[in-house]
Amino acid sequence: MRRLEYKWLVGITFVLALVMQILDMTILNVALATLGKRFDVDAGTLQWVLTAYMISLAVFIPSSGWISDRFGSKRTFQFAVIMFTGASVVCGAAPGIKTLIAARFLQGIGGGMLVPVGQAMLFRAFPADERAKASAILAIPITAAPALGPLLGGTLIEVASWRWIFFINVPVGALALLCSILFLVEERGQRPGRFDLPGFLLAGSGLAVLLFGLDRAAQDGWTDPAVWACLLLAVVLICGLVWRELRAAEPMLDLRLLGNRIFGAGNVLLLCQTGAMFGVLFLIPLYLQNLRGASALQAGAILMPQALSMLLVTQVISRIYGRVGPRRLVAGGFAMLLISTATLQWLSLSVSLWAVVGSLLLLGASMGLLMTPLQTAAFAQMSSAAMGQATSLFNVSRQVATALATAVVASALVMFTEAATSGLSSPDPGELARAQLSGFHGAFLVPVVFGALGLLLTLLVRDSDAVATLDQQGKARRERSSVN
Repeated sequence: MRRLEYKWLVGITFVLALVMQILDMTILNVALATLGKRFDVDAGTLQWVLTAYMISLAVFIPSSGWISDRFGSKRTFQFAVIMFTGASVVCGAAPGIKTLIAARFLQGIGGGMLVPVGQAMLFRAFPADERAKASAILAIPITAAPALGPLLGGTLIEVASWRWIFFINVPVGALALLCSILFLVEERGQRPGRFDLPGFLLAGSGLAVLLFGLDRAAQDGWTDPAVWACLLLAVVLICGLVWRELRAAEPMLDLRLLGNRIFGAGNVLLLCQTGAMFGVLFLIPLYLQNLRGASALQAGAILMPQALSMLLVTQVISRIYGRVGPRRLVAGGFAMLLISTATLQWLSLSVSLWAVVGSLLLLGASMGLLMTPLQTAAFAQMSSAAMGQATSLFNVSRQVATALATAVVASALVMFTEAATSGLSSPDPGELARAQLSGFHGAFLVPVVFGALGLLLTLLVRDSDAVATLDQQGKARRERSSVN
């Protein structure tokens, strides 16, 4: 099989699996209320349907690089798809909430390995100077699935039953598994060495406790002693992980890779980008539904142009990245991100919803500007042998950024809303709505801070560090600028 054919087959296989995973997460958010009524459980118990999956992800994302290096990327990817698909069947057939929670944990085992292992296979299949095209492939499920998820979830619940929000994964997973059997070749990275049990325990428990603490902060606020206990324990475990892995001859998670300048910068900038995006995507549906009276489906429809904008811009950037280089694209992306998040301060109780769509279109364009250069440049100096470990670290950063953004904006929304309503006594509905709007304005400052920090940290990005990912025109431009 020629390399030209193989890289696209890897892309198709990974996209199918990634669509399954992302759709599952976004569909489930719409179905939580229905699940609560079906199983007759309170919100605290129902939250474990999400938390069990999140903890499982946290345990297996850090170890996915070692597992794929030890057992092979194809075999590990197939195991992840089988685990995720099989657990989806158990979720859909669950007779009670305990079975559903246990099955969600099993889903997380597959999901925790599926993304980093699939991404490593994709970046190995594409030569360094073509990885911008690989990032463009990733943009398809990352942008389309979250936009379609709420609409598909609402339709399945209305037309069929809640069980189909899980059963829908089965045909997609089966197709992804078939493609992996037919098309993928077995690959192994660097010598994994013996299983690093202390590293596995510290990485899995540290990340799990951190994400759980951030999740509780979003639910219960930062004043809850249990939240700070979790975060303090997470800091201790992560410090222990760093101490252990930097001294281990054969670490489970190779933290030394973060010492590579462009890879380290890419991880930090990914946190800023993801934090800003998920901050906005958390707040906008609440603004539309709580203050503007939109339904969940209407809110999803308003968010869809943002995803389309991101997808279109990503495809354009993948074609010019090789000539322009990452630095200017990343700087332009964060500048646009800063502008788009700042415009959300203009939201009011009567502003046209088309103005909201306009801000979201600008946000999507900024995400499209950032996604390809960040991912392509970050892995520019990663060898094929180190790719599994590198994608594990990159996806840890993504998960932490998502949880951090959700926790911070949720807490900011509560804090600013309470400050705006504290002086009101028996307010009329209009006065209360204006006070709540003030709370949203305060919370929307969080994505602005993420964007501003990202723009400042763009100084860490150098085209010379990513020269392997540029085409001949881009390399020539880089050489001319070095001479001058």
